[in-house]
Amino acid sequence: MPTTLYDEDGHRVLMFSDLTDEAGDAVQSNQFLIVDGDTGAVIDPGGNLAYGELYLGMTRHFPPNKLTAIIASHADPDIVASLDRWTTATQAKIYISRVWERFIPHFCKPGKTSGRIVPIPDQGQRIRVGRHDLLALPAHFLHAEGNFQFWDPVSRILFSGDLGVSLVSGQLAQQPVTDLATLKPSMEAFHRRYMVSGKVLRWWADMVEPLPIRMIVPQHGAPLAGQAIPDFIAWARQLACGIDLMGPDNYRLPA
Repeated sequence: MPTTLYDEDGHRVLMFSDLTDEAGDAVQSNQFLIVDGDTGAVIDPGGNLAYGELYLGMTRHFPPNKLTAIIASHADPDIVASLDRWTTATQAKIYISRVWERFIPHFCKPGKTSGRIVPIPDQGQRIRVGRHDLLALPAHFLHAEGNFQFWDPVSRILFSGDLGVSLVSGQLAQQPVTDLATLKPSMEAFHRRYMVSGKVLRWWADMVEPLPIRMIVPQHGAPLAGQAIPDFIAWARQLACGIDLMGPDNYRLPA
C-alpha cells in the first residue's frame, strides 16, 4: 500500500516504500507517483525488483498507460533499471540529466527509447505535470555526476534523490520523521561516502534553504518533516564527505 504524502484539489503525491523489502540483499527504495487531474508522472520508478508491484499498486490510483512522464534523478539501477518495461507499458517521455541521455538506452531493447528521452540541461528546467510544473533542481555530484532533485511547489515536497537517505526498512520509511537525531545513525556513513564534497553540499543548502519546504523525501528511507528539514539542511551544510575525506593512503596498490 502506498503512503499518501499529499492529496488536495486534485493533486496527489503517493510514495511506495516497501516494494523491495522482501528482496534479500537489495537496498530499500522509494518510488513516487504524482497525479494532477488526469495526468500522472512517476519519479525514480526503480529496478525490476519493484516494477511488478509498483505497476499493480499504481493501477488502483492511476492508469499507468496514461503516465506522461518518467522522471529520473540519475541513472543508477535502483532508479531506472525497469525502464525497458515502462517503455512497453506507457508512451511517457523520459526525463533525465543530459549526462545520462546516451547511457539509459542500455537498460532497454534497441530503439525503445528513441524519441522519448528529454535531456535535462545542467541548469535544470520545468516539467509540466497536469496544471502545474515540477522544477528539476541541479544537484550534481549529490551523488551522481548528472543529478537532479525535483521540487513540487503544490505539495511543497522536495524529492531529494540520494540526499537525505536513511538506511531503514520499508515499514519505517512510511513515517515522516521530525527529529533528525533519530535518523542520523542510519544516515551519516552513507552521506560521508556517497556525497562527493562538502563544497557542493553548501551550494545545495544555499539553493534550497529559501524554499517553503513541507517535506524532504529521499529515494531511500524516511521523509523528513517539521524541524528535521532545517536541521538536515544545517547538518548537510557542515558535513565533510567524499573527496574531503580521501588522501594518498586511499590510493595505494593492495598488499
